[in-house]
Formats: sequence, structure tokens, C-alpha cells
Amino acid sequence: MALSKKQIKQLRALANHLNPLIIVGKNDLSDAAYAQADETLEKHELVKCTVLDGSGLDAKDAAQHLADRLRAQVVQVIGNRCVIYRETHDEKVTKIRLVRE
Repeated sequence: MALSKKQIKQLRALANHLNPLIIVGKNDLSDAAYAQADETLEKHELVKCTVLDGSGLDAKDAAQHLADRLRAQVVQVIGNRCVIYRETHDEKVTKIRLVRE
């Protein structure tokens, strides 16, 4: 599912106040990092990530790798931070209601 411009704008506004929950460090994106990111996306749907200076990846590459492997959407990349979104399948989590185009 590709996000529309209105949906991206909505998600960017929601992500503005979030603290980074996924941190990409010197080990880049290991299997453990992907597992943690998958679990975090399942619980929050919208997640902000930060890429530390010691990493071999930049934020754009890290966001794209995470999105590809976790079947998520890249919402925004600014500096060393990125925001990714994936709808959760967990019934206990309050889902983000995206605007319709």
C-alpha cells in the first residue's frame, strides 16, 4: 500500500513529537535490530529511528533497508533521523486512522 501525500503529511505531523525508539549504531542493521524494529512497529505503527555517527549507513539507507525488510513505508528522512510506518495486526493496539484521499 503506497501512502498518499495527505497521509504522509498526517504521519509526519504525528511523528513530530515522537522520541526515537530504534537506534542504528556501529553494528548497522543486524538481525537483532530488525527483530526489535519489527516488534516496535507492531506495537506503535509509527516509529522514529536515529542513526548514530559510528554507523556505516546514513538515515536514508537505514530507512530503506528497514522498510524493505519489514514491509513498511518510509514517511520522512531528515538529517540522521527517519520515520517509518506499518499498520499493525495486533488488535490491542490503537490504530492510526489515516485520512482518505
